[in-house]
Amino acid sequence: MGRFRRFLTTAVLATLLVGGTAGWASASGESAPSGPLPGTASWLADDSLGRELPDPATATPAEVAAFFAGLSGAQRQRLVEDHPTVVGNLDGAPVHLRYAANAPAGDRVLAYDPRGRGTIAQVAGDLEHAAHVSVIVPGSDIDASAFDRTARRAADLQAAAGDDTAVIAWAGYTTPSGIGPDLATGRLAEAGAERLARFTAGLDAAGLPDPALFCHSYGSVVCGLAADDTDASDIVVMGSPGMRAADAGALGTDAHVWAAKSPHDWIGRVPNVEFLGLGHGADPTSPGFGATVLPADDVPAHDAYFAPGTSTLTAFAAIADGARS
Repeated sequence: MGRFRRFLTTAVLATLLVGGTAGWASASGESAPSGPLPGTASWLADDSLGRELPDPATATPAEVAAFFAGLSGAQRQRLVEDHPTVVGNLDGAPVHLRYAANAPAGDRVLAYDPRGRGTIAQVAGDLEHAAHVSVIVPGSDIDASAFDRTARRAADLQAAAGDDTAVIAWAGYTTPSGIGPDLATGRLAEAGAERLARFTAGLDAAGLPDPALFCHSYGSVVCGLAADDTDASDIVVMGSPGMRAADAGALGTDAHVWAAKSPHDWIGRVPNVEFLGLGHGADPTSPGFGATVLPADDVPAHDAYFAPGTSTLTAFAAIADGARS
């Protein structure tokens, strides 16, 4: 009984601490948008090309890329004009077509789904000609309406890494909102991992370099669960509550795994446990985990790992542009 009480205390602490200063979430938790993208029925009914269009729900990114490769420029442009919500979110479609389809949502937007709290991916740099690509995976309380923080981190990393590096701010999953059970469980991270794996497969199908993943806070849980289904060259976690893996070897990836945790980060007070689905497991910066630990003593807070002038941003930039391996 004593052990069970200690566990309950740990679970409550983990839930509260991972929530930080955010507001209270509903007891029922968050729900990711389900069902087909808006415009899918019209897309699937379109027979103007004399052949079926790939089903957004079932076609692989490689199949999507092959489909677009077989079209003329005029045919591609017509699909953008007639079906922007589908083309703009279709992993494997050419980058410039996705930009054109998502133009009403903003400059260099690679994906945008307005359903629910909204998901969005935006590019800093020249993605189509980049020698190196990075993807920032944010943690809790990030959605289309609170995307500026993630976009700013992408811009700061891209500026530090250089012109041959493109950085994608990927708020492409439903994140935990406020303080609630979603923060201490992997439910939303599991759904996010599937979306991240498909997104990176789309980058690969579009002929882009293998990405480096930069995963903050709860986003590191997403990256941990997606690790064996991506072709990432590097996985960098910071302010992580755990990756739902006992060690780096259990992630099932050939990517170089890096980890950073500031002594000023409240995440250090979160117990690294996983029991009956609660908690996210081992600290990636612990000696036994097997990640390469990056210096972070000058990072002042949980949300400051990408701040200009910090040792972490300097290290992240070196990883992003392939100079550090």
